[in-house]
Amino acid sequence: MKKVILTGASGFVGQHCLLALARLGYEVHALSLHRQVDTPDDIEIHWHRIDVLDADQVTELIKKVGPTHLLHCAWYAEPGKYWEATENYQWAEASLRLFQTFAKFGGQRSVGVGSCAEYDWAFGRCSEFLTPLNPASTYGVCKNRLRSGLEDLGKETGLSAAWARLFFLYGPHERPERFVPSVINTLLRGETMQCSSREKLRDYVYIKDAAEALVSLLDSSVLGPVNIASGLPSTIGQIADVIGRKLGRTELLRFGDFRNEEPLEVSADTARLNNEVGWSPQYGLDRGMEETINWWKLKGAAASSAN
Repeated sequence: MKKVILTGASGFVGQHCLLALARLGYEVHALSLHRQVDTPDDIEIHWHRIDVLDADQVTELIKKVGPTHLLHCAWYAEPGKYWEATENYQWAEASLRLFQTFAKFGGQRSVGVGSCAEYDWAFGRCSEFLTPLNPASTYGVCKNRLRSGLEDLGKETGLSAAWARLFFLYGPHERPERFVPSVINTLLRGETMQCSSREKLRDYVYIKDAAEALVSLLDSSVLGPVNIASGLPSTIGQIADVIGRKLGRTELLRFGDFRNEEPLEVSADTARLNNEVGWSPQYGLDRGMEETINWWKLKGAAASSAN
């Protein structure tokens, strides 16, 4: 039986991978230091309170479980801090150690979660084997460092390893400080929302699609970097307008001027994801935003009733 260790299982990305893994028949061992996530009664998830930064805990768990697969989503992700945080170096070191331990004890297939922040954004549309890697943040540098280490480990040990470069995500359970939740919640309160330049082009993908793509990549034999994105970028103006129309409050949206120090476009070439992994998104922007808005409405209603 396929046994998978999922790190960061209660995080924004990880918790959406749980059901996708279970549906594919994996015995899911979910790692979370802080909390568990509710899942349907007919889905069995094995939860482990493990600190991925603790080498002894990681080794003990891997020896006990005997996983065949590893999907590594955990990382330091404090909003407003993670881009330049020194914690990124700790996570790069601990994550490589995790992959090494997994390979040492018989692991067969692994996927590490990287970021579009590894690319040189001056090139706009990012392709795995064409676009230069020139991260402009500590976060991007450390993700790229781990990617390189994982590739070397695969060559040394024969571990089947892929590297998922996530682009821009949105959906239920996202941190409220992020762009999409900020727009939704500000408009729900009837307040003016100040956005950045309307013209900026970004590749946003709905979190449920991103999770399905990650699990599809894990379940494949594709090696190396793979962009996880919609392949259909939208401008900041288009995204905000969709939210505004659905809430009937487009008049509250404000946009700033484009600044030259910002990249006009950050989008993904998804040919590898579509053609080699065999995955394509199921959610368009309209449907994804509808579900996201409804989730935030319910969350707000629950908070109000609790008070």
